[in-house]
Amino acid sequence: MWGRGHFSRTSVAESVSFSGIVQMDEDMHYNKVEDVVGSHVEDAVTFWAQSMSRNKDIMKIGCSLSEVCPHANSVFGNLDPKKIYGGLFSEDKCWYRCKVLKIISDEKCLVRYIDYGNTEILNRSDIVEIPLDLQFSSVAKKYRLWGLQIPSGQEVTQFDQGRTFLGSLIFEKEIKMRIKATYQDGTVIAQAEYGSVDIGEEVAKKGFAEKCKLNSSTNTCEEKKSDPGQLVLRNLKSPIPSWGHRSNQSAFTRPKGRLRGRMTLDLKNENDAGNHVTFPKENLTVGDFNLGSNVSLAKIKQDQKLIEENERLKTEKEVLLESYKVLESKVEQTAQELQQEKATTMDLTKHLESTLKTCVGTRMENLAAKVEILKEIRRVNINVHFGNDLSDAMQVLDEECFTTPASLTELERIWAEYNLAQENIRTCENVNEGNILIARRNEVQQKLNMAVEVFILEVDELPLNKRLKTLQDLSTSLEAVYGQAKEGTNSEEILKKFYDWKCDKREEFTNVRSETEVSLQRLVAWFQNTVKAFDLSVKESRTSEDTISSLDEILEKTESSVCKELEISLIEQGDADKEIILNTYSQVLQKIRSEERLIATIQSKYEDSIEFKKQIIECLNKNPNVDHLLSIKKTLKNLKARLRWKLVEKNNLEESDDHDGSEIEKIKQEIAQLRSSVFQEIYREQEEYEKLNSLVQKWFPELPLLYPEIGLFKYMNSGGLLTMSLERDLLDAEPMKELSSKRPLVCSEVNGQIILLKGYSVDVDTEARVIQRAAAYHRAWREAKEESGLLPLIFLFLCKSDPMAYLMVPYYPRANLSAVQASVPLTSEEALKVMKGVAQGLHILHKADIIHGSLHQNNVFALNREQGIVGDFDFTKSVSQRASVNMVIGDLSLISPELKMGKPASPSSDLYAYGCLLLWDYNVKSLLYSLIYCRSSMTAEQVLNAECFLVPKGKSTPNPEKDTEYTQYKEKEELKMENLDKYKEKTRNDEANFD
Repeated sequence: MWGRGHFSRTSVAESVSFSGIVQMDEDMHYNKVEDVVGSHVEDAVTFWAQSMSRNKDIMKIGCSLSEVCPHANSVFGNLDPKKIYGGLFSEDKCWYRCKVLKIISDEKCLVRYIDYGNTEILNRSDIVEIPLDLQFSSVAKKYRLWGLQIPSGQEVTQFDQGRTFLGSLIFEKEIKMRIKATYQDGTVIAQAEYGSVDIGEEVAKKGFAEKCKLNSSTNTCEEKKSDPGQLVLRNLKSPIPSWGHRSNQSAFTRPKGRLRGRMTLDLKNENDAGNHVTFPKENLTVGDFNLGSNVSLAKIKQDQKLIEENERLKTEKEVLLESYKVLESKVEQTAQELQQEKATTMDLTKHLESTLKTCVGTRMENLAAKVEILKEIRRVNINVHFGNDLSDAMQVLDEECFTTPASLTELERIWAEYNLAQENIRTCENVNEGNILIARRNEVQQKLNMAVEVFILEVDELPLNKRLKTLQDLSTSLEAVYGQAKEGTNSEEILKKFYDWKCDKREEFTNVRSETEVSLQRLVAWFQNTVKAFDLSVKESRTSEDTISSLDEILEKTESSVCKELEISLIEQGDADKEIILNTYSQVLQKIRSEERLIATIQSKYEDSIEFKKQIIECLNKNPNVDHLLSIKKTLKNLKARLRWKLVEKNNLEESDDHDGSEIEKIKQEIAQLRSSVFQEIYREQEEYEKLNSLVQKWFPELPLLYPEIGLFKYMNSGGLLTMSLERDLLDAEPMKELSSKRPLVCSEVNGQIILLKGYSVDVDTEARVIQRAAAYHRAWREAKEESGLLPLIFLFLCKSDPMAYLMVPYYPRANLSAVQASVPLTSEEALKVMKGVAQGLHILHKADIIHGSLHQNNVFALNREQGIVGDFDFTKSVSQRASVNMVIGDLSLISPELKMGKPASPSSDLYAYGCLLLWDYNVKSLLYSLIYCRSSMTAEQVLNAECFLVPKGKSTPNPEKDTEYTQYKEKEELKMENLDKYKEKTRNDEANFD
């Protein structure tokens, strides 16, 4: 980017004066050609440009500034005009190097972007410090067209046109600059060419600049030897062009004295060549003069004094000449300013003369327009907001405000007493003590029933829904006007301050409106009197002084009153007013929210009371009945006895030598029917337990205490998983030695579903822990069931004869990940579906504060090759015991580094194992990187939201280059991915068997 926006408008006064000091043609850069690109134009002959050779520097500067400046400190204190800062350009909001030209105010500064040349007024907050490595010379240089100057007295319009024309020739174009001279301030005088076009000639042809009248050295050399004093005087009268050679007045002044020999010849040659000749005092010794014998030593000393005097006069003359140049520049500048002031004054005079002719008409026209606006404002009642809507809202809140019903307070007190009585019963272990607590609870229950009836009757009389609708509409309308409210504003002092402010504002506005009414009435009365004064038919004489003379005063007063009312009606409120209104709005909104919460509490208690009243009628009339559950248990006992007898009968027939096949087949059918009946009764038993569990939670916590024989307490502690009616010998189980050799594992069929029965050796202590851990897992699964991503647990039961606990789970033959990948590996799309389900399972477990600890390919299942679930684990082991198992896939360990270091298992270690299971899928590299390398903040929920799991159906898997959501170190990603490829290469064809 060579340029930065449009040409900035700079005044002529900012241009560098032509009388500035320049370097002479002897400069080593004279006639040097540079290739530049125009970046900014100041006037028709002055512009800024950047060297083509520094294009890369500009790009590097921009990159460095974009990295440094957003984090740099804003400037404060005094700004150094010689120092380089970073400035935020207003048009493109990018950072550029700049210097401060002028401090405009405490907050604003005029700066120049040194690498482009344009200027801008910036706030201090947009100016920052930059490091020393960026404190080097500017890329852009200031150029001036050779031999041209801006015509004196040029109009602003022509000035702008000239600047625009020059911009069209050089802006962002590659041009050649032939250097002629350089100002001491760095401005380069040069001849500009664009192709075969001389840019200076084009500007001069258009009349935007004029050629300078230059006194050439050739003309000087051709003049006769004239009086040196006259030559100096002539040069002082003529302008000295800033781009020419510096005038050397010493070349026209000869030292007095008789000089002979070679020195005279050298002096003549040097004068003819126009070169400067100096006579250092220390070199003027006696030996330097070739004097005859008739020259005395006194004469030599006299000549030497004359030479010294001549040198002193020359020095003084140069100083005077410089002073003359400065004064001449000031005179020219003052003349231009006077000319501009004169033109401005003439324009103002003409405007005033034309205005005076139509003064009354113009004022009347303007006043009529303002009155029309005021009429419209009053008609639609658009005036300054005095918080009328807030006042109305407070009135609504005060008039129909709800207070806490007396019955609600009493109801909450009795309800708290009732809950305490229920909790005492729930924790009681003694039957006698429990009966006493139950009697007390029943008394409180009666009082609660009466309190509920009173509360319901009172609430029925309250217009809760209507009031809630009013409050919601009120808050919605206020939020639409005032937006976000303040937090923690709760003070009556705020409302008092608002009322005082509102009264003051209302009084002020009333006074202003009354003043407007009076002024307009006075103006109307004046017009009525004026009509009579100019009516020839009216015989009563009126002097013009009485009628007309007060018009100016009336107009002035009317205009002032109308403008004041318009200002009050339309102007925005000040910060203090806004603060008062915002505080009041926040206070009003808090009152609305408080009343809404009260109504919500009343409605919630009302609903609870209705439910309590509905159920308590039935509860007061009869106690909960466990006879149905006991009947089911009795039926179960009978069915199990018949089933065992049939099993014995079948075994006897099979062992007899003359057994009848048809008879055995008939018994088998009876056995299958009995088994089915047993499980149907067990399911009915579970349903009855669930009903009683609900009653215990809501109304009758005493049931486990009063009926310990039904085992309700054990059912509740197991989360509904434990059953006391199922036994190992009732199942037609087939051993599954190929799946495990460490524990009894059998396969069976229950109601058409193939199940696995896992046996765990337990004692008194481990039995309770197994039930507790299995119950926690079962509760986590029950929240989402099929959508949980977890293997469901069907039943947990204990063996009566042996210290064994059995867990019944569904059996998915050859559906574990290890078997699937060994037979027909999953496609990329199938793998993503399966692993998303596994991630869901981990998410459910972690949300329930359960660490799996032993995730591997054998307990991850791919159901139908599209649904992934996490299998259960050994409930006899703790998390640390499960995590200590050395799980390996090929050469890759699934144990996270922190576990190897002895740290406890965590959700992060589960996700590490999950990431290792993904290694065989190439399309999830970025997710793998986050799971294995960037693990500190990764959760299972974030894994579920990974981009690779959001692939639309029918499309291929995502491009790994797009999976960058979890990639935190981009520069190292390629190296990390190579390591992952090596892991994948090692594990692609490996299989592992885990317990």
